[in-house]
Amino acid sequence: MVAAPTLVPGYRRPNGWGVRNHTLILPTHTGANLAAKLIAAAAPPAIAVAHEWDGEPNDPDAPRVERTLAGFGANPNVAAVLVVGLFDSDRRVAELIAARSQRVEFFALADYGGVEATVRAAAPISALLAAAAATQSRVPVPVSEIILGLECGGSDSWSGVSANPALGVASDLLVEAGGTSILGETTELIGAEHLLAARAAEPAIGERLIGVVHAFETELAALGVDIRGANPAPGNIEGGLTTIEEKSLGAIKKAGTAPLVDVLEFAQRPSRPGLQYMDTPGHDIEQMVGMVAGGCQLVAFTTGRGTPTGSPIAPCLKIGSNSAMASHQAGDIDIDAGSILDGTETVTDVGRRIFERLLEVASGRPTLSELRGQRDFAISRTLHGVG
Repeated sequence: MVAAPTLVPGYRRPNGWGVRNHTLILPTHTGANLAAKLIAAAAPPAIAVAHEWDGEPNDPDAPRVERTLAGFGANPNVAAVLVVGLFDSDRRVAELIAARSQRVEFFALADYGGVEATVRAAAPISALLAAAAATQSRVPVPVSEIILGLECGGSDSWSGVSANPALGVASDLLVEAGGTSILGETTELIGAEHLLAARAAEPAIGERLIGVVHAFETELAALGVDIRGANPAPGNIEGGLTTIEEKSLGAIKKAGTAPLVDVLEFAQRPSRPGLQYMDTPGHDIEQMVGMVAGGCQLVAFTTGRGTPTGSPIAPCLKIGSNSAMASHQAGDIDIDAGSILDGTETVTDVGRRIFERLLEVASGRPTLSELRGQRDFAISRTLHGVG
């Protein structure tokens, strides 16, 4: 097999390296969603996202939400971002984005008397941002600049046998090349956290990981929920999984065998390369948003049930655990890992194939979720924030 390249073509930004060249229209509150949508529609190819955070006073999740929005806007896959707020006080999100060396413009609906006038004022600026982005060209950048999000959703009994360990091989290859992989989903670490903690580069890192899981379980216990005694989601059960621990043992295989070098808060950007763990919820879309807000330019998503998930700004490579599902959803699944089950390929073979495809995607090859226009976005809330 030909050795993987050490350089791939990407977009060099002041805040990092991007694999895509988007102009993003970002609302700070749910009340700005319509304006953001109309601004993007008036100035294609800008992309708008929408979410349901209303920003009530004294919301304990406000710092978490602001960190997520700012990180998403500052992702290096974005050439420039136009932030739409309700009031001038919402400028804080734009300021956080600007502090990360991202080009940003801000408009508040209150300054223009409503949605229609705001769209008229902002659309020409959005068009200028998109035009400036179009002048940027790809240049050679090192593979070590890649930050990859590792995710799974709609797992089945084969996920931990085929797709997840194959993605683990790809993750190890990226880490060996000096890059970064981020594993998440605290709900899918329960029962297997000690195995990942044992791989920590330093004892304190393993202790932090155990602490994240125990803190989550303590919050649930306060609500009268014993998650270790619970079953997986209905779709997982239909796919053949029987316990949370069984699901977790398969899920952590996405992290390969590399040492764990850090434990991150939700939407926190890594400070060094290597395998990291991010404390994310189990909700697929919220988890992906957090990883992208943390700097992931690429996401690899394994599935046994065919979950069709994508990101507005980061290409999402879908990997199927079995050939029957991959064939049935050929328009959703980029790579079929079912060849491991029928013996035509090994886990290592498919893992190398995943890694090579990721480099092709980083170089500009679109994933199926991109071609389909799958642009999912949701804001993650804590139990404290929604209680």
